Amino acid sequence: MYNFCTFAAVIWQTIVMSSSIKKIYLRIRNLHITPAWLIMALDLLVVGISVFLSLVVRANFKLPTHMNYTDWVYTPILIFIIRFIFFEIFQTHHLVVRYTSTKDVVKIFLSCFCATLIIAAVNLIVFTIKHKFLIPNSVWIIEFFVTTVLLLVYRLAFKMYFLETMNPTRFRKNIIIFGAGDSGIITKRTIERDNASKYNVLAFFDDDPSKIGMQLESLHVYDFRMLDDYLSVNNISFLIIAVQKISNAKVKAITEVALPHNVKVLKVPPVSRWLNGNLSFKQIKKVKIEDLLDRNPIQLDLSLLNSELNGQTILITGAAGSIGSEIVRQLLQFQYKQLVLVDEAETPCFFLQDELLKANGMKNIHLHIHSICDKAQMARVFEAYHPNIVFHAAAYKHVPMMEKNVRSAIKTNVAGTKLLADMAVKYGVSKFVMISTDKAVNPTNVMGASKRIAEMYVQALNFHQSTTKFVTTRFGNVLGSNGSVIPIFRKQIENGGPITVTHPDITRYFMTISEACQLVLTAGAMGKGGEIFIFDMGKSIKISDVAKKMIQLSGLTLNKDISIEYTGLRPGEKLYEELLANEENTIKTEHQKIMIAKVRTYEYETLVPKIEKLIELQDEDEFVVVGQMKEVVPEFKSNNSVFEAIDNQEKRNQ
Repeated sequence: MYNFCTFAAVIWQTIVMSSSIKKIYLRIRNLHITPAWLIMALDLLVVGISVFLSLVVRANFKLPTHMNYTDWVYTPILIFIIRFIFFEIFQTHHLVVRYTSTKDVVKIFLSCFCATLIIAAVNLIVFTIKHKFLIPNSVWIIEFFVTTVLLLVYRLAFKMYFLETMNPTRFRKNIIIFGAGDSGIITKRTIERDNASKYNVLAFFDDDPSKIGMQLESLHVYDFRMLDDYLSVNNISFLIIAVQKISNAKVKAITEVALPHNVKVLKVPPVSRWLNGNLSFKQIKKVKIEDLLDRNPIQLDLSLLNSELNGQTILITGAAGSIGSEIVRQLLQFQYKQLVLVDEAETPCFFLQDELLKANGMKNIHLHIHSICDKAQMARVFEAYHPNIVFHAAAYKHVPMMEKNVRSAIKTNVAGTKLLADMAVKYGVSKFVMISTDKAVNPTNVMGASKRIAEMYVQALNFHQSTTKFVTTRFGNVLGSNGSVIPIFRKQIENGGPITVTHPDITRYFMTISEACQLVLTAGAMGKGGEIFIFDMGKSIKISDVAKKMIQLSGLTLNKDISIEYTGLRPGEKLYEELLANEENTIKTEHQKIMIAKVRTYEYETLVPKIEKLIELQDEDEFVVVGQMKEVVPEFKSNNSVFEAIDNQEKRNQ
């Protein structure tokens, strides 16, 4: 035994000291992927070592004093050949060693097991013919176990060596994962497999009592209630939320605990968005401010919407805008007859068309670049398609812009809406859904007043005729829509700040684009005609709080990395938005998030002359135009605007 060990040590030292072997080793080490031929050579080397050890064990650790060709020559050759054949069949040498996974382990085991079955079968056949085993049974049994173990051990050892060499633990950033389920385990494995991630997963957290205290892949599962204490004593860079179905309220609760410790919060996307069913580390994204909106998901009444939308030709104006394009996306799930999309913005239309081509090849979808104020063009659209339902989302919506462009507000928001509404009646549209805004309530700016006038007209027209049912939906700010504070803040953060907020106390109601459009579709289906639907917008949120939260989510520190500047209220801007005027009440509907505003209605014959006069005056002096708007909408009182002079003059005349 001593002589054998000495002999082996000398051989090993000779190999290690060989300069040529060293050069080969260094070249292999620098390769991105170890070549398959080398893996095959290593696997066969393992087989050779295993056969040798098996024979030595059978010989009671004694080297042969004379050559036994059957045992020491034919046995290794036969096993070598059979092992080589099954390595080729199972392609085990094409498995990337550094990424050895559970599936790879199973594949290697099956390769060894099947080869061993063939060896045993050959041995049995020889015994049947010659009444003597070709290979001693103890040899092939020992060789099977030794080969299998060594193949797996050297692969796993190489994997660990590679991971530690290329991405040492001491240089990695620490991560914890919320969610000790399947998604959490897959996330951990994804991080460990991605050598460029530079992360080290330390622990799982969960709020499921059945999982707390468990050990998952050598990591402890902690109670979510311990998260704050854990973060205070450990240097954690990232927290990944790896729960497939999680409420925004829970995401918000997790984020509220993590952010004070300067821990960035990431979120694993839904399984449906994993590439070919596999999670990639690059798909794990930062939690966005939209994810922190504490609102429960909407449950759509699909039976109601199916009966309303299936088989219908539907016209959407402003189709390339934030709201219009989302309505289009949500309509794709229904069996419509045709979608007719109208917008005057060329570039957004191009991107919308590209998206729809990928979604369904623009099947039964017609996109037109038209202005809703162009009577001839819109007449051709109505004449060509005879839409059954119209979703009117086209409008100018930016308060400061419309305060300086009064004529444009009147032309598009008032005259454009009137033109569409009149054509809807003329061409027999069954339902017309207008999208309005909370700024139409007790308006303090031109934009809000123009939308209120549009509301008044379509409501009056609804009761003036019986052909078309006119429905209005009214809601507040939409997170992430074009021109909203969210994309503006994101851009300002990317540019290094500062973030500009008009006033420290300014608040707004927010909902997501998806939620807003789901409610629009539902309210439109529920509408009987003449209603102004308002939506449950939740709690009013301070804009400054949104800015601070976005700074934290970006991993920055307020007043150190980036600052907030208060610029003062813009012309026509309110501190607080309203969803209902003081005189209004609400009527509950079957949907808990949708209510009907009980508003003052206007006689069509009385209202129309005032609106027509306003449209005729749109090319006059802006003060004259705004004065007429105030006559149509008595509650329109300008705020922080040059048009306050009109209100002051009216007070002096009283």
